[in-house]
Amino acid sequence: MNYTEILSDALFIRRYKRFFADVETASGGLLTLHCPNTGSMKNCLVPRSPCWYSRSDRPSRKLPGTLEQVTTTFGNRAGINTALPNKIVREALSENLIPALSDYPLIRSEVPYGDENSRIDLLLTGSQRDCYVEVKSVTLDMGSGLALFPDAVTSRGCKHLRELMAMAASGQRAVLFYCVQLSDVDRVSIASDIDPEYAQTLTKAVALGVEVMAWQCLLTPSGVSLLRPLELIIEGL
Repeated sequence: MNYTEILSDALFIRRYKRFFADVETASGGLLTLHCPNTGSMKNCLVPRSPCWYSRSDRPSRKLPGTLEQVTTTFGNRAGINTALPNKIVREALSENLIPALSDYPLIRSEVPYGDENSRIDLLLTGSQRDCYVEVKSVTLDMGSGLALFPDAVTSRGCKHLRELMAMAASGQRAVLFYCVQLSDVDRVSIASDIDPEYAQTLTKAVALGVEVMAWQCLLTPSGVSLLRPLELIIEGL
């Protein structure tokens, strides 16, 4: 997934009111950007660390750009735009870059499904069984190559797991896909201390047939793309 133009570099100053971020540009000026991440962004908010942003000249925009990538507490690059993971994974699927999901010629996004009024991120069809893929963005860098999910309590994440369990029980494929937007990472696990209910629900989902995959992204100033699968450290796998 390529950006419209090469990202500009700056120094991160602060995030506030969930949707705003101040950065110091290369010329030394202060610029307020849209922050496309309403989560906790734990370990991703490091004052005066390098960051990268995209610009927009659309007249309807209230802010001149969007914060796209930051530097974590451990010095790694993190992609924090939560609108991108679905696009990144869909692009990889279209190019048959994920072997375990390569037998599906048809891909649809945001399809309504389930008993809890949900929309599946990606519905893959055209094979013997439909495949329901829920994509989660992972940015919680713990250092030493370890990434965790979630970075805050996620009742929505538990809801999605319940929907995937129901799909698996009905005979369809159900996949939880962790899109890890972090450099220098080699394994993914669950932050059970942050959200024990999510950890327990995931263990149950795995036991009931939900597949879990995790891939690292390659992050550059020109774009983000899936790079390689990562080791998963999850109870039941």
